[in-house]
Amino acid sequence: MSQLHEQKWEACLKVIKDIIPLQAFKTWFSPIVPVKLDGDVLTIQVPSHFFYEWLEEHYIGLLKKVIKKELGANGRLEYSIIMERNTPNSTPYTVKIPTSGGSSLRNAPVSVPLKVGEDQIRNPFVIPGLKKIEVESNLNAAYTFDNFVEGDCNRLARSAGYAVANKPGGTAFNPLLIYGGVGLGKTHLANAIGIGIKEQFPNKTVLYVSSEKFVHQFIDSIKNNTSNDFVHFYQMMDVLIIDDVQFFSGKEKTQDVFFHIFNHLHQNGKQIILTSDKAPVDIQGMEQRLLSRMKWGLSADLQAPELETRIAILEKKMYSNGIELSKEVVEYLAYSINTNVREIEGALNSLIAQASLNKKAITLDLAKQMIDKFVKNITREVSIEYIQKVVCDYFDIEIEILKSKTRKREIVQARQIAMFFSKKMTKSSLANIGAHCGGKDHATVLHACRTVNNLSETDKQFKAYLNDLEKKLSMQ
Repeated sequence: MSQLHEQKWEACLKVIKDIIPLQAFKTWFSPIVPVKLDGDVLTIQVPSHFFYEWLEEHYIGLLKKVIKKELGANGRLEYSIIMERNTPNSTPYTVKIPTSGGSSLRNAPVSVPLKVGEDQIRNPFVIPGLKKIEVESNLNAAYTFDNFVEGDCNRLARSAGYAVANKPGGTAFNPLLIYGGVGLGKTHLANAIGIGIKEQFPNKTVLYVSSEKFVHQFIDSIKNNTSNDFVHFYQMMDVLIIDDVQFFSGKEKTQDVFFHIFNHLHQNGKQIILTSDKAPVDIQGMEQRLLSRMKWGLSADLQAPELETRIAILEKKMYSNGIELSKEVVEYLAYSINTNVREIEGALNSLIAQASLNKKAITLDLAKQMIDKFVKNITREVSIEYIQKVVCDYFDIEIEILKSKTRKREIVQARQIAMFFSKKMTKSSLANIGAHCGGKDHATVLHACRTVNNLSETDKQFKAYLNDLEKKLSMQ
């Protein structure tokens, strides 16, 4: 006797079979296995993440209708995705993915005044007619709060974003300015807030726009003599998200028009969200009155992710790709690449592509080969301070002592090693390296480098120290 979840899914399939072509049914619906029915939630198992995305993109409307017909008004679908594991006895890893439906990000049409015939005199007290216009939200459905990994590096910005999504325009965070370097998740977080608002307040008009697009639209409006319409359009938004606002710097007219839009939205309790690659203080070429308005709400920064967050990001990314890597590989990736999230994801994608194209298992060796190529391209220069810190931690001595005048043998040796790595790994001049190491001159630095070279050839223990330190420093 088939169980209830199987019966329900069979009933759903019957309806679907009548609606879509047989070939499509065989490709996309026959491989699905019903797993369980928990209250109103039916879980189905699909072969891969790609499969899930295809269903969500092409058949979400149909699936929602049949599920509601069979399970009642609160009926929902969840997916279980089979993970490709490198371990032999694998159980499917369940990704709890509720059906999203991109349509929920659509805005309701907005009323705008119609132009009346130019030849008649307009009565300012009569609105001659309203027409509805569609406003695309431009939000990216993939950038949700669910797949934004929280860590110490982004906790403030994420919490503020979450508060704004729950109460747009009703918090002290208006405007909310999210700033940070490239690839740290500014655009992701800004989109996530927009999506969060659309989910809870479907009637609010949310608009995400890049600052570049905003500038081009404004220039067009001047050319076409429609700058009033441009301003009115933006003033009708309930939530305005502008990405990379630093792009406005030096563009006085754009700043001027944005200032009026900003004031109107703010006074009417509408939510403004801005992202920038710098803190407001550091944005050059921005009008003072606009900068002061950016500081009205909250400026939250995104830092580079620390090790734990990098590991969490990799694990999240692995599961969404439907692939599992060993702990060593994940840790190696997380240790090797520590600049930003985009580069971590890029490295993981390259690794998965390498493995699947060459039909190789993802081992630590493969990861090392791939990362060596990858890291060499993105390697950043370490600072003299960082080298000194690593050397001092390694030999367990205080940085102040390293920089002091003391001639104790172990301190002198640590100081010489720090000079050696500073010359090797930075572009600093010998005089500058000497100045950092307690005011030594360039001849002392040269002598230190020679001494370290000679010792590394004759003393095994000393060479081991150098190798250890080099590993630690190249992981930076």
